[in-house]
Amino acid sequence: MKRTTLSLLAGTTALAAVTGFAVLSTPDAVGGDTTAAAAQLPVERTSLLCPQPSTSDVAETAYTSFTPVTKGTGSDGSAALEAAGGTGTDGKTEKSKKAKKPVLELKEPGKPVTTSTDSGDSPALIGTAEGKFAPGWTVQQTTEVAAGIGRGLLGVNCTAPDTEFWFPGVSTSEGRTDYVHLTNPDDAAAVVDIELYGKDGALKSTVGEGITVRPRSSEPVLLSTLATAKEADLTVRISVRSGRVAAAVQALDEKQGGDWLAASTDPTADLVLPGIPKDATDVRLIAFAPGDTDADLNVRLASPSGQITPAGNETLHVKAGMTAAADLGDVTRGEAGSLILTPTDSSVPVVAALRIVRGKGADQETAFIPATRPVGSRATVADNRAKGTTLALTATGSAAKVKVTASAGSGGGTPTTKTFTIKAGTTQNVDMPAPNGLKGTYALTVERLSGGRLYASRTLASTLDGVPAFTVQTLPDDRGTVAVPEAEQDLSVLQK
Repeated sequence: MKRTTLSLLAGTTALAAVTGFAVLSTPDAVGGDTTAAAAQLPVERTSLLCPQPSTSDVAETAYTSFTPVTKGTGSDGSAALEAAGGTGTDGKTEKSKKAKKPVLELKEPGKPVTTSTDSGDSPALIGTAEGKFAPGWTVQQTTEVAAGIGRGLLGVNCTAPDTEFWFPGVSTSEGRTDYVHLTNPDDAAAVVDIELYGKDGALKSTVGEGITVRPRSSEPVLLSTLATAKEADLTVRISVRSGRVAAAVQALDEKQGGDWLAASTDPTADLVLPGIPKDATDVRLIAFAPGDTDADLNVRLASPSGQITPAGNETLHVKAGMTAAADLGDVTRGEAGSLILTPTDSSVPVVAALRIVRGKGADQETAFIPATRPVGSRATVADNRAKGTTLALTATGSAAKVKVTASAGSGGGTPTTKTFTIKAGTTQNVDMPAPNGLKGTYALTVERLSGGRLYASRTLASTLDGVPAFTVQTLPDDRGTVAVPEAEQDLSVLQK
């Protein structure tokens, strides 16, 4: 019989704390050893942080909070977002001075709630979900900017705090204004380093070292102030010396709108960037190899009929410690598509993202698709609308059977569910019906039932004064459950 010491149990608890906290209880021993069976248990606590949405006076931001119904949870819990605070002259955080009224509270799993603001000084938000609201909790922040730099639709999934982030696709070139937003959810200050890597390697800078993010506060950092070089294709690495933060990049362009750039998945040899809009007029791939070895990548487009090699961009060479880019043009040519990157020979970890442009001339808009983790068991995205919502699904390895559920609407309506089979090596923009009697917005929950790896993204699109505004969010696994290994009581460890 397998024995698990206290150190392994501590490791399990640390693993659960990545997105939440799962309580592991051992039954009382009666006349001998007792074993707790292995199980997938729901997490009991989840943290999410939303960056400051916009400083524009013509911006309108909607927040949507949602938790899918999860088996095995209790009847209690809560999920709320509150404004991040600054520090006073006494050095104490605003949170310590008085309790804050939540900006948004979730009432029940399975039904989204929304709120909105048109203030140009709206703060970052800090959120916590517990109990039945914790597994799979998601919050979408969507901002519509009517005019000015970065005009268009800017969307981001509020993210969990961590200690390292990679952002290929940022820029310090003329016409671009990119901020990295760092949000600290804890009661102690966090210390962060920001490194920039261009086509020739690391950019010289000391300003990005040892940036302090105050307790329960958010800090926007203008990337062009960290280095004098003006480069169009850069990779940012965020590493946390102490504490933890959530990070997202707000990329604003004077002529081509803007959007939020979410972090790429951790460096790995095989990457999928799902859900390129079929009417994209320009697609640019940015990749970075963090290690000491060059990476050579096969570049393939997973279309509705199978994998296609983009003409003239069959492979991409990425030098170690340097950022590489390739202009893929209108690679989708009117069809749904996802980019798949695989090593040509030896496996070298890389990070990557796509910069997508829709429209032409003065009516262009920009969004980003980072490489993402697979759906795994389940993934959810909130703030879907009756019009302008596209769900893209990509299967790799073998065909995947998928269940998609459209939740009840925030203002009314009943859920709908549909099952799809996605062929291996293809991308499908699935025809998912909205909830019956929809009022307001709804959430989409994707569950992989069987088959190969599944990747997903959601595109929101609208038209603003003739501009094809849009934003894309990927759907990585929600990590709503944690594996609890077999364990037995071993009192002998107390005698060592």
